[in-house]
Amino acid sequence: MAQPKYEGYCECIPTKLVREKFGDANVYTQNAKSLLTKATGFIAAYDFTLNPYRGCQYGCSYCYAAVFSPNSQMRQDWGKWVIYKENAAEILAKELDKWYKKNPHQPPRIYMSSVTDPYQPLESKHQLTRSLLEVMVDYRPTLVIQTRSPIIVRDIDYLQRFQRLRINMSIPTGSELVRKDFEPRSPSIKARLNAITKIKQSIDYFNGFLPKISITITPLLPNIATDEAAFIAKLAIADRIVIQAFHASNSRSLIASTRQEAEEIKQKYSWWYEDEKLNYMRFKEKLVSGLPGVKIMEGKEGFGYE
Repeated sequence: MAQPKYEGYCECIPTKLVREKFGDANVYTQNAKSLLTKATGFIAAYDFTLNPYRGCQYGCSYCYAAVFSPNSQMRQDWGKWVIYKENAAEILAKELDKWYKKNPHQPPRIYMSSVTDPYQPLESKHQLTRSLLEVMVDYRPTLVIQTRSPIIVRDIDYLQRFQRLRINMSIPTGSELVRKDFEPRSPSIKARLNAITKIKQSIDYFNGFLPKISITITPLLPNIATDEAAFIAKLAIADRIVIQAFHASNSRSLIASTRQEAEEIKQKYSWWYEDEKLNYMRFKEKLVSGLPGVKIMEGKEGFGYE
């Protein structure tokens, strides 16, 4: 089957045209044949991954997901294009019906999302993730939502209806200067922490379920010394902290790895990366000692629901 040719990323006649511009991102649409993908690797504890979008406007410098871009040019332009699956809700309902016909007493375990952010800026307009929550809530899955976006608070009305929900808020550093270097297109640290606070404070305990909350410091980025103590104290809002070092760099296609863009930024923080293992261990020890009521986990172990 011929691969799609995206307008702006091919020298031939494109088969996928730009539907709109959202900020500086080209937005394309497609009809998905499936939404649920068998979970493997770090998230093998789940039955499926669910990615409403392909590509991510946040375009973080280190993001391993860039390797799954449709072509090498789009991989280099990570953050400047998004494909949204406009028939996603319809397909998801069919797939969940099929699951329950085979597994009538076993709700599926779903991780949303593994290679995109389900609450990237485009979601504020198209509400694709919201439409998927509306479908899923009646199927009672175990659901984990991985995001770095405060847009998630918009959906508190649905979130509180999931009995088994974990929200993983990605906050790789407690220093705004570091965030702006490594992920300048992403929301501020304060906005992410405020979103978690709002979720915990807004859910009606008598009419809904309070989700489990993780802060995923993955990968662990440098923390400027004057920011560190205050950052760790704010992490007490979570029941779990997950830390992880950078993926190894790898130029091969379809291998999850840290992008070269991040490797170049790391040179600015040589004071951290020259002793990266030591700084990682020191930060972990500070988490353990400073957050006695929070579970500190590393790598794959931290990405399970329980």
